[in-house]
Amino acid sequence: MELRGLNDRQMEAVKATEGVVRIIAGAGSGKTRVLTYKVAYLLEQGIPAGHILALTFTNKAAREMRNRINQLVGEELARYLWMGTFHSIFARILRQEAELLGYTHDYSIYDTTDSKSVIKHIIKDFNLDEKIYKPSVVHARISMAKNKLQSPNLYAADREYLMRDRFDKMNDMSRVYAEYNRRLKAANAMDFDDILVNTQTLLQKFPEVAEKYQERFQYILVDEYQDTNRAQYMIIKRLAEAHQHICVVGDDAQSIYSFRGADISNILNFQKDYPDAQLCKLEQNYRSTQTIVQAANSLIRHNKGQIRKDVYSELKIGERIALSTYMSDRDEAKGVASQIRLLSKRSENFSYDDIAVMYRTNAQSRVIEDELRQAGIPYRIYGGTSFYQRKEIKDALAYMRLITNRDDNEAFLRVVNYPTRGIGDTTVGRLHEAARKNKVSLMTVAIAPETMTEDLSAAAQTKVKEFAQMIEQFAVDMGKKDAYTFAQDVLTATGILREAKADTTQEGIARYENLQEMLTSIHEFCQQREQEGIDFTPIADFLAEVSLLTDQDENLDDTQARVTLLTIHAAKGLEFRHTLIVGLEENLFPSAFSQTQREIEEERRLLYVAITRSMEHCHLMNARQRFRNGQTTFTTPSRFIKEIDKQFVLNTDTMPRPMSSANSHPFREGLGVSSPTSSRLTPTTGAKEKSKKKAIRSEWAKDDCVMHRVFGKGTVLEVYRENDNEKIDILFDAVGKKTLLLTYAKLEKIE
Repeated sequence: MELRGLNDRQMEAVKATEGVVRIIAGAGSGKTRVLTYKVAYLLEQGIPAGHILALTFTNKAAREMRNRINQLVGEELARYLWMGTFHSIFARILRQEAELLGYTHDYSIYDTTDSKSVIKHIIKDFNLDEKIYKPSVVHARISMAKNKLQSPNLYAADREYLMRDRFDKMNDMSRVYAEYNRRLKAANAMDFDDILVNTQTLLQKFPEVAEKYQERFQYILVDEYQDTNRAQYMIIKRLAEAHQHICVVGDDAQSIYSFRGADISNILNFQKDYPDAQLCKLEQNYRSTQTIVQAANSLIRHNKGQIRKDVYSELKIGERIALSTYMSDRDEAKGVASQIRLLSKRSENFSYDDIAVMYRTNAQSRVIEDELRQAGIPYRIYGGTSFYQRKEIKDALAYMRLITNRDDNEAFLRVVNYPTRGIGDTTVGRLHEAARKNKVSLMTVAIAPETMTEDLSAAAQTKVKEFAQMIEQFAVDMGKKDAYTFAQDVLTATGILREAKADTTQEGIARYENLQEMLTSIHEFCQQREQEGIDFTPIADFLAEVSLLTDQDENLDDTQARVTLLTIHAAKGLEFRHTLIVGLEENLFPSAFSQTQREIEEERRLLYVAITRSMEHCHLMNARQRFRNGQTTFTTPSRFIKEIDKQFVLNTDTMPRPMSSANSHPFREGLGVSSPTSSRLTPTTGAKEKSKKKAIRSEWAKDDCVMHRVFGKGTVLEVYRENDNEKIDILFDAVGKKTLLLTYAKLEKIE
């Protein structure tokens, strides 16, 4: 095998086979290539494949590496290589040694759904409040403890856990944890985390087993070492004790998974565990232009906890990173669509597949999806689900569907026991049977179950009737409230918002953000209708609009080139010619949940990852205000923007600045703003707040002739800011004077 195509640093890393080696691989530096060649090189040096252990984090990475190794040295030579994910390799070991830990060889592995089911039964058996002890939250806490190798006893003695559990009124967490472990053991089952915990226990408690696998795995290679947790770290350390041939590959600057238990100190403190370890740095970036690389370097230098490296590129200098500021999140989304159209015109061999739009939270996709759809730009959600197809959104919409159409059986089934109200599958089955026999809808049965069936207990009848009465009351209120106010009431009264907010896991936070974003979409819909001369917008109109959107989602052509929409966490390991990164604002990016220096540094690494996905063109975007949680909130640009060296940034004014005023929150020269405040938007129904008009600069000017799709031809009278909204007064030939919000006006200039 010839080591062709490797630079000097890569060659050095590949040939460093003896002793302990730490390879710090900068973004786009060919890390996977080096790891692959290193395994192949060991095989060619005569190391038997069965003595080599290569650990990855994904099956995809393992498959790709194995295929490449087979091409380099031949399948025969590489056949007995131990290569796979941590969980697959350690599960294989446990199959052979399980009896030592009190399991049989055919033990079961519980997935997340199985684990949550066990927890749910424990909560019920312990008579705990499921609204407090949410299975997803309990599971997340148990998982985090196991990743840190903390048993139920250690958990109960941990002051930090105790304080957190007391604050959340979950004082029985350690007892639930202990019972969970007991039930899994009784079922001859392990969860995903147990595979790591039990492997560590096996190696620690049984020295003869440890010696057996130390002798087998004489050469250990670990990919993405910055993402390892405490359990993985301890296992690797134990396995490498005898021969001390261990090579870890990673990039501390791309450590972004602490919420999964990843511990950056594993890679930062590696030298303390292995003082004689050789350090190899892969610093040449083969992906991005010089400007993108240098911009990313200037950002990450602000982190104190890091391994210093000077990543460089020998590709073309390239254009500066663009920075665009928009008036609102809606305008930002329009800007995304506009930039994509520009890229399509100026890029050679253009394909939508070359473009990625990245965001900090999943909820941000909604408004971007809306604008791309309107612009006719095809897109896909990578590693996720289109906004209106997400479970929590479909649940919320199902409530509103049922309220508007009480004969909607599918909607009924989706929400009758969500949030949990004690209406189980048996009760639902009997309602189904009664509806079939009587040839009526499920809702009809639920309104008067005592007249429709004799199979329901008095308690079940009461619960069903309470649900039906709630829906009927909503139906009465529906005609009195606009879509936005009505949706707020439904999500609040049903407990959907409360349940999502109570779930403090990453998934729970995302669900809550998505529900709030759905309310924002309804608010925008009402505003748009108001600008079209419709004074009252019922929820049914919004549901009709959404049904068309979801139909489009379900009829996608998978072969068509599409813009990729994804969170930055999902983007790690990927690359695109062009990237657009949205939402660069304080409390969004960095997240409002990141307060400590350690947390802020991880957020900074997250932006570093986002920027270094870019091959040719990177565009940062933010908005001056966002509508979130029922309020228009004025934003402050992300601190990270100022940390990127200005020589690598092209600051483009996409929106004219408002006239300076103490109350207008204008952007100062540069990137700062006046102190942010929150102001509740005027509802679509209700009195307008009186406020002084303030002149603004705009593409529209007095006496401009314009065309509106509803009101027709008109003449601009005035453009101004009032109540924190930019407005335009137009005298229309057909309907007289109208005041429109500039964001939604959709005007065309007539020459």
